[in-house]
Order: sequence, then C-alpha cells, then structure tokens
Amino acid sequence: MRVRIAHSPDADDAFMFYALTAGKIDTEGLKIEHILADIQTLNEEAMKGTYEVSAISIHAYPYVADKYLLLPSGGSVGEGYGPLVVSKEPLESLKGKRVAVPGRLTTAYLVLKLYEPEFEEVVMPFDRVLDAVENKEVEAGLVIHEGQLSYTDRGLHKVVDLGQWWQKEYALPLPLGGNVIRKDLGPETIRKIERLMRESIKYALEHKEEALEFAKSYAREISQDMQKTERFVSMYVNSRTLDYGEDGRHAIRLLLKLGRERGIIKTDIPHIIFSDEVIS
Repeated sequence: MRVRIAHSPDADDAFMFYALTAGKIDTEGLKIEHILADIQTLNEEAMKGTYEVSAISIHAYPYVADKYLLLPSGGSVGEGYGPLVVSKEPLESLKGKRVAVPGRLTTAYLVLKLYEPEFEEVVMPFDRVLDAVENKEVEAGLVIHEGQLSYTDRGLHKVVDLGQWWQKEYALPLPLGGNVIRKDLGPETIRKIERLMRESIKYALEHKEEALEFAKSYAREISQDMQKTERFVSMYVNSRTLDYGEDGRHAIRLLLKLGRERGIIKTDIPHIIFSDEVIS
C-alpha cells in the first residue's frame, strides 16, 4: 500500500522523517512516498484530503477535521519560544502596522492575532518575509522556520517572541504544527503509521549526527552553520515530538478554543482530535 507523507522541506521535518526517507526502519509493508511543499500549500491540500498523511499548521486543523485526525507524534512545539515578529527599526507596538505573514492558516498567524488583533497583514511566502522587512516593504514580519535564528544577521530587531508571550499568558507550551492522518485509511493502517512516525523520530533522536547531516541541506540560510542547524532542529524535534504530552494536548485545545472565541477560526472545533483517542 502506498502512503504519501507530505511535509515541509525544512531541517526539522527532514530530521524527523530521516529514518523513513533513508530506509532505516521497517515500514511494515507500506510504500512511503515523500511529498515536499511549504506549509501554506500543505494546509490547502489537506482541506482537499489530498495526502494520506500530511504536516499541517495546528491552526488549520479545524478546517480539515472532517477528513483527518492528528497523530500523537510529529508535532512541533515551542517551549517558551516560537515564531517571532521582527522589524527594521525598533517598534513599541504592532497596532495598525503592516506585517508580513506567511499565510493566514499558519499557527503563527493565529497566535499573532491573539496577541495583537489590529494589524494589517501582508501575506507572502515564508521565505520572503525577512527580505520584505529588510527592504522596508512592510513595517514588521512574522518569522517562522530557521529565520528565527538568522534575523539578527540582517540587523533586524525582535518585537515579540510569540512563544514567550503564550507561555507567560497561559503557562503552556505553544503547539505550532502537527501531522494528520486521513480517517479513511482505517484503524489498522492508522495504528501502523502511528508506530512508524514514532519510530522515525526516535531513530533520529538516537542517531542525531547522521540525521543532522541529512537535515542540514534543508536548513537554507543557516545550512552552513551546523551549530545553528542543530539548535533549530532541537527546538522543534524533541521529546514533545514523540508525544505532545497532556499539557501539549491541552495547549492545542486551548489555542483552537481561543481562536474560535475571538472569531479568527471560522468553524467549529471538534471534540475528538487525536488518532489515539479513537483508535485503541
């Protein structure tokens, strides 16, 4: 059986899926095909139910919940850190400012709207955000991926770390992305993919050097700096990637609940979210 796993061409995802990509673990009879796309594209494709397994933004989950369940492994969670808003000149407030954002379905956008509802968003690909700030096309930019570690190299200023803000407000980690699995695969295949996801992440964490060597070519701006690449990967592939934990799951539900209450999320939030909540 062919299973397409769609994920971002980023160092953390490359690290996470290394074992599956490189044939380091037994796929239990499944033929795994990797599809690479940016997170906004993955969110949009998930709405159509395109891929059997896909990385998505947590923000996007309510819009795909009719087709998918969240896997308990594969999440990107910030522990007191997360997406940054940066600017060319120091800013005291984002209210009324033009802010470059990497898509309205990204979790970073949802958290920014919770932090400051009144800004003017300018949607663009995530890898253009730093350039837009540097070139003064916008007054600030919402930075995800490795730009969180490279923005200072451009002389830019941090306005807010949304992961720090979230932890201060709610005393919880900030869940940013996850992997979803299509409900129509059935219980046996869902259980099998749950195991494979966990084993792939576990292998990478236990064979860090070889997995990092594979992942560094996906690190873009920091690919020549192994120390930064390792730091970035460690930020988003760790014990919480093996399982969100009870507080991580609570954080997901709270984040979506707040988004719905504030009118940012325009659809109902399902009660059942995780695959292991319905598949025993």
